[in-house]
Amino acid sequence: MELNLEIQNRAGLHARPAAMFSQKSNAFKSNIMIYKDGKSANAKSIISVMGLGVKKGDILLVKIDGSDAAEAGTALQKIVDEKFGEE
Repeated sequence: MELNLEIQNRAGLHARPAAMFSQKSNAFKSNIMIYKDGKSANAKSIISVMGLGVKKGDILLVKIDGSDAAEAGTALQKIVDEKFGEE
């Protein structure tokens, strides 16, 4: 499955939101990759996620492959929509 997530929190995916995104991704068995501006990252790695330099307004393409892909997509959409609890 694929989805586009617009990062809405003020500071983008700095350390705490990147950690939350990776932690949520690690709760699922599916392989989860994120893409921005031609670069990719394993969503389960905080270092990889932070390495994308995601800012407010950036749109991430998220590709999820596995038996719990739908659940993972819903969970990731939710934390992004909630702005990682920052605002």
